[in-house]
Amino acid sequence: MFTERAWEERYRATPAVWSGRPNPQLVAEAADLPVGRALDVGCGEGADAIWLAERGWPVTGVDFATAALERAAGHAAARGPEVAGRTTWVHADITGGWDPGDGVFDLVSAQFMQLPEEPRTMLFARLARAVAPGGTLLIVGHHFDDEHAADHPHLADMGYTAEEIAWSLDAERWEIVVAETRSRLGRLPGGSGETTLRDVVLRARRG
Repeated sequence: MFTERAWEERYRATPAVWSGRPNPQLVAEAADLPVGRALDVGCGEGADAIWLAERGWPVTGVDFATAALERAAGHAAARGPEVAGRTTWVHADITGGWDPGDGVFDLVSAQFMQLPEEPRTMLFARLARAVAPGGTLLIVGHHFDDEHAADHPHLADMGYTAEEIAWSLDAERWEIVVAETRSRLGRLPGGSGETTLRDVVLRARRG
């Protein structure tokens, strides 16, 4: 399930995998941030990146599924040349050798990166390094007790808490703005009807 081929097949099997709406915790946490350069990690079909671009952010969206990136570019183009011009789509494996660089982005957003502990830890460390001084790291994930995890026991080691991420950051360089779990109504991928989901939310500012 973590391979490029598996995700390519998933995207090509259906006209849309995701809702087309930006993730609610991104909207809640980034709406009032000053505009700068943004990185959307695992951007999928581009809803988060496009939401940021519509608000003036130059955004780089990264994913390893070319089908998703093609859709993302198409959705951005449909919003007009200004939005399309602010978006850059990069085909890369975020769990492999891909490196976003050091101190490059004013916002680094990773939404629901549910990975095994070792690659997740390495990825989050690279994402933290990519945040420019004064910039924001925003990581949102499924709480390990939520219904998504309960229905997928093989994902048990892929849950994490906001506090765990906060502890991994250098306290002398980072201010923890938000570290909490939030409940919301939503739908699980492929599910029908609304259910209560619990989001892990970590927002930190680099000094």
